[in-house]
Amino acid sequence: MKKTSLVLAGLLALSSAHADEGMWTLFNLPQPIYQQMANYGFQLPADQLYKGQNAISNYVVNFSGFCSGVVVSPDGLVFTNHHCGFGAINAHSTVEHDYMKDGFYAKSFSEELPNENMFVSFMRDQQDITPRVNALLKDKSRAAQEEALIALEEQLTDSIKKIDPTLHIEVKPFYEGNKYYATTYQEFRDVRLVFTVPKSMGKFGGDTDNWMWPRQTCDFSVFRIYADPKTNGPADYSKDNVPYRPKQWAPVTLDGYKEKDFAMTIGYPGTTNRYLSSYGIQQRRDIENTVRVQARDIKLALIKRYMDSDPAIRIQYEDAYASSANYWKNSMGMNKCIDSIGLIRQKAEYEAKIRTWLNQQTIKDPSVDVDFSKLAADYNAARPVVNALSYWQESFWRTTEFFARAMRLNRGMQLKGDAKKPKKQYCEFADNSNEWNYALDKELTAAMMKNYAEQVPAEYHPAFIKTVYQKFGGDFKKYTDYLYKTSKVLTKGAKFFPNDKKNFEKDPAVKIGGELLAIYAQLGMKAMPLMEEVENEEKKLCEAKLQMEMDMPHYSDANFTMRLSYGQVGGYMLGGINSGYYTTAESIVEKFKQSKTIPDYEAEPIMMDLLSAKDFGRYTDKDSKKMQLCFLTNNDITGGNSGSPIFDGKGRLIGLAFDGNWDSLSSDINFDRNLARCIGVDIRFVLYMMDKWGKAERLIKEINPQ
Repeated sequence: MKKTSLVLAGLLALSSAHADEGMWTLFNLPQPIYQQMANYGFQLPADQLYKGQNAISNYVVNFSGFCSGVVVSPDGLVFTNHHCGFGAINAHSTVEHDYMKDGFYAKSFSEELPNENMFVSFMRDQQDITPRVNALLKDKSRAAQEEALIALEEQLTDSIKKIDPTLHIEVKPFYEGNKYYATTYQEFRDVRLVFTVPKSMGKFGGDTDNWMWPRQTCDFSVFRIYADPKTNGPADYSKDNVPYRPKQWAPVTLDGYKEKDFAMTIGYPGTTNRYLSSYGIQQRRDIENTVRVQARDIKLALIKRYMDSDPAIRIQYEDAYASSANYWKNSMGMNKCIDSIGLIRQKAEYEAKIRTWLNQQTIKDPSVDVDFSKLAADYNAARPVVNALSYWQESFWRTTEFFARAMRLNRGMQLKGDAKKPKKQYCEFADNSNEWNYALDKELTAAMMKNYAEQVPAEYHPAFIKTVYQKFGGDFKKYTDYLYKTSKVLTKGAKFFPNDKKNFEKDPAVKIGGELLAIYAQLGMKAMPLMEEVENEEKKLCEAKLQMEMDMPHYSDANFTMRLSYGQVGGYMLGGINSGYYTTAESIVEKFKQSKTIPDYEAEPIMMDLLSAKDFGRYTDKDSKKMQLCFLTNNDITGGNSGSPIFDGKGRLIGLAFDGNWDSLSSDINFDRNLARCIGVDIRFVLYMMDKWGKAERLIKEINPQ
């Protein structure tokens, strides 16, 4: 493939089509990209990637709308990451049966555990429908466009359901809204937990090692898809459902890998913004990331203190804590990378190239005619409002049970009672007291109100903050004590009568919820027109890049649709030091020994025994003669790719992607091919733990690794 260079400062990071950069849609994979894959060592024909009878895409799944996974057996076993199954594992855990701490293995189909609201989706088709969408959206307002897209999606779904009632269609924008693709999915809603290692291994290293290399985390869990016994198709949970019988599943190999071997991920990357302007990157750094880090410093420390004090509280909060901590550390790392490589400056220089190209065009095309002055002015005008919105979300949205219920009371809950007597109609909250802790909730409510008041200008304060200063001397703890003592919003079985407004509004939670929603609406109304203008100019900027570089293949930003990324196994150089590209059992044993000073390295004694073994049998790498745990590739991944299968050049499963490295955390907005690496758990480590720790012979036989 011709290697055209339109890069900045020799970094190669901002051009579009380097061999190891790109999140490519499979239905229209450019021929030069497939050819480069072949040059790197991919040995299968193109039709074995997508739509062919044995296509790899047929057994890669969207795992529950936030991760990826892969089918690995004729009875519908699915591998994904431990942190993707974290919520389900946590939901089944109690102090008496703590599957998070102890792990879990279902020794028969009957012991496999169903999971509420969990699903896997298979992508069955994808098509470019841009002309149809453009005609539909022409001359419509933003609100009317959104309504038209929803109506189109429903129309397409209705049509496909006449052919197969188990299918549905999603319509999503690509290339900043310059393209629209329709994707057909088949969703299975009965997914059961089969196997998980203890959290000590599935989350080994915790926050200490998160986004770091080297890694030894055994980040996997095993689920099974269940289907209608008559049709082998999707069905709601039933005890009569049977294991799903897929037509294809991923072959699992014990052959391993070596440096520069071909490696490919196929999965569902969530969100990237690599077409984002320099102004957008500055907003990401200065507002979104900075606010997230500042607010979560407070939240996470408080929650961690309570979790450490009581196993029951740990079980209640550890899923939310892990998710929150993950993006907290990601934001810190991203800001560090943005500054260390001078990304804002690089983007500005690249935009100057686009301006030059635009000025050279003899015919002005409105679809690419970016107004850079307007883009800068709109971002600048939006800054204070976006900052306040970011703090509102971090402080109040899904933060405490008190805030959640206070807002729900103002958003219209389902009423019970006689409709002929509206003042007697009431709403009440389901008892979820096992999911949160009163003392923690109370302290967190006070802390978040105080932080919001201190960080956000008074013009964006909800009215109750003024009350705190005027009537409680600015003491948010006192005010919170008053709220929790006076309000019935957290009282089990309490009834609320919205149509009896005089009494309804006496509860201070009702007032607070209304004020929170009012200030959010006010902020949204100020931000919306500015951000719509920003989006219009960003869309033009993306199209200008595509046209200026039309001789090169381009991929769209990630939007949680299936994507392929490819590259090779290998490490990276940083400060003259070679990272290495795999870790071994000896390295985790050394970390076990540090557990007295680093609690994230604690594990059960059996783990020390298992990973200190002299002989790892067929799970030993034939070249290194070691038990290899985790490895690096230069595959291009982001959030949502967690659980993505990593395939070798023959299309065989060699690992599961679970993380990136600290030195590439700006990759959501800029891919640095020299530093960006995907961290995967070696499939041999996965199988070893299933075999030797779990004694899961029935699963090993079912998977039949070769």
